[in-house]
Amino acid sequence: MMILAGIAAALSAVGAGQAVAGWALTRRFAAQPVLPPASLPPVTVLKPLHGDEPLLEVALASLCSQEYAAPFQIVFGVQDAADPAVAVVQRLQARFPERDITLVVDRTLHGENRKVGNLINMLPSAKHDVLAIADSDLHVRPDYLQRLVAAIDAPGVGLVTVLYTGLPATGSGRADGRLALPARLGATQITHGFLPGALLARAMGRQDCLGATMCLRRETLMRIGGLPALVDHLADDNVLGRLVARLGLRVVLADTVVATTVPEASFAALWRHELRWARTIRALEPVGFAASILQYPIGWALLTVALAGAAPWSIGLLAVSWLLRALAAAGIDRALAPRRAGLAFRVPLWLFPFRDLLSVGVMLASYAGRRVDWRGHRLQADTPTPPDPNPAPLRPAEGLNAR
Repeated sequence: MMILAGIAAALSAVGAGQAVAGWALTRRFAAQPVLPPASLPPVTVLKPLHGDEPLLEVALASLCSQEYAAPFQIVFGVQDAADPAVAVVQRLQARFPERDITLVVDRTLHGENRKVGNLINMLPSAKHDVLAIADSDLHVRPDYLQRLVAAIDAPGVGLVTVLYTGLPATGSGRADGRLALPARLGATQITHGFLPGALLARAMGRQDCLGATMCLRRETLMRIGGLPALVDHLADDNVLGRLVARLGLRVVLADTVVATTVPEASFAALWRHELRWARTIRALEPVGFAASILQYPIGWALLTVALAGAAPWSIGLLAVSWLLRALAAAGIDRALAPRRAGLAFRVPLWLFPFRDLLSVGVMLASYAGRRVDWRGHRLQADTPTPPDPNPAPLRPAEGLNAR
């Protein structure tokens, strides 16, 4: 038992070290200088919608409030004229009459991924050649489009994505009693687990596309086969990133941080959502997913306490891992404050052990199958097509930044 306790203690130390490393990388990301874009081309933002989600109008209004000197168009899309999101779009058109807002209603289905199918219906209405595909629940800063354009103007860049934090949907998003526990748990997983983990992956050489925002030029989209190349994949963002990389182009992060609404008011809804994430990631990166069990230091420390019979040293380890986890979360919040959209919320200290245990439970449950629930539809977590081992070489005129 003591040998097992020692192993669990070592794994807890690894997890605590990873939390501190993620904190450091977040600080480094936030400290980067914000560079002005080389140009301000016209941009079309594609926003597929489905239902009147919590905080939907607030999120969409943040996009309509962009401070962007060049023309930009927003294309909203639904697949049913009776969708409640239609009324939200109509209110936005009345609130922002100066904005070029288009609403596409089209029932046509194109494949398993209904979001991508919606995008296929919307794309013919896009007027401009710089395209930003953004989730409906994103809260963005007024310079969001400028930051995307600044990133995509860099040489050799084919696709721009963004880091995102979690914003609880209950109440105002402030740290008050109106925030439901599931919303807090979901938000802290995104902000203090997913975000630093994404930066750690980049530090190790990965160039993953994070699907909250995907910005690219129309030319690049056509070269990878257009949206139909993504429509039968659940992880369309991952597939898009891989296909762009096959062209010899980079997938980069914009120097902004958006916030995604965490709408779950019940543990059952949060469990389904996180299980979908977990099964999708397991299908995409089975080895990396299995290794991610190391990132829960409090969970390993609790196991250490159990195996060591609550020996004083094991309780001390639990206290230290708990403290480091909390300090890293607070440090991440402070570092991101100047660049993040939406309101930060305070994570209660007692929540971190519960969060680690829930994450471990979701991870274990992900191995029980491959089916996931997405907006009421049952889908299969799939493995995307691997990169072409012999991609065609790029000619200078084919580069992403060719005009």
